[in-house]
Order: sequence, then C-alpha cells, then structure tokens
Amino acid sequence: MKRILLVLLLAWPLAVLAQSESQLIERYTALAGSKQNATSLVNGLRDGKEVKLTKGTATETFTPPTGKMGYGNVDHALALAAASLEKKGITQPTPAQLEASLMDVLKMRADGMGWGQIAQARGVKLGDVKRAEKPEHVAKADRPNKPEKPERANRPEKPERPQRPEKPR
Repeated sequence: MKRILLVLLLAWPLAVLAQSESQLIERYTALAGSKQNATSLVNGLRDGKEVKLTKGTATETFTPPTGKMGYGNVDHALALAAASLEKKGITQPTPAQLEASLMDVLKMRADGMGWGQIAQARGVKLGDVKRAEKPEHVAKADRPNKPEKPERANRPEKPERPQRPEKPR
C-alpha cells in the first residue's frame, strides 16, 4: 500500500506539469503564430534554452537571459510581452517583433525587476493583463442582469419595533 501511494505521489507532479505546459502552449499559440513556435517559447523559457521562432522564411533565435523559469513566470513574461505588443496595435507579431518585446521583458526581469515593476514600465497593470487572458472572464457590463427585486410598494409594511425598556443601573 505504501509503495502504491509513493508511486502516485511521485507521478502526480508530472501530470500537473504536463497540464501547465500544454495550457501555456495553447494559450500562446495565437501570439506565437503556430503551435510549434508556442512550444519553443514555453519550453525555451522554462528550461533557459534557445527559442526558435519561424514564420515563412523568417527565423529568429534567442536564448532567454533569465535562465530557467517556472511556468508562472513563463506565463507572466509572455502575457506582458503580448500586452506590450497590443498596446502598439500589433496583434499578430512577426517573430522579430515577438522576440524584441519578449527580450525587453526578460532583460528587465534578469536585472532584478519584479513583474509588477515590469508591467508598470510597460504602461500596463499585471492584474489587468492576467485577467484579460482568461476567456471565462466576463466583464461586468457583459453579465446578464440580475432579476429585479420587488418594489417596496408591493411589500407589506413592517411593524415598528417596540422600544426596549432601559436597564436599571
């Protein structure tokens, strides 16, 4: 029984990591221009190894200056690079544009800046960028209206509360 439990506990983190990797690849495929590019970005940033982006005959290759990063940090870096590009009106960046934007973010991170500081330097808020990523997020204006409460006029009057007698001191 202990062996089975140990095997399950050791295998569990691998399943979680694979899910995180696949989620990031799916999330950034449109930004990267292809699943192959998104895979190269996520794995290269995660492992601190060379990233290769291709589109047609154009190819860009770079190595992140940050070294290895956790999946959360990979997500922050890509989200901030995407937000920076969107702010410039670029929604489908070339490999060179994506590399330039991402390398700016990564250099700031490698220099010791926090994600909030990097976002501020890029003119965005990290919380806004991260919320915008979530497709299930629905803006308040887009939510269906709550059913209206019955009007006060339709409710019976509440009787007045009797006053409590003062306590003797």
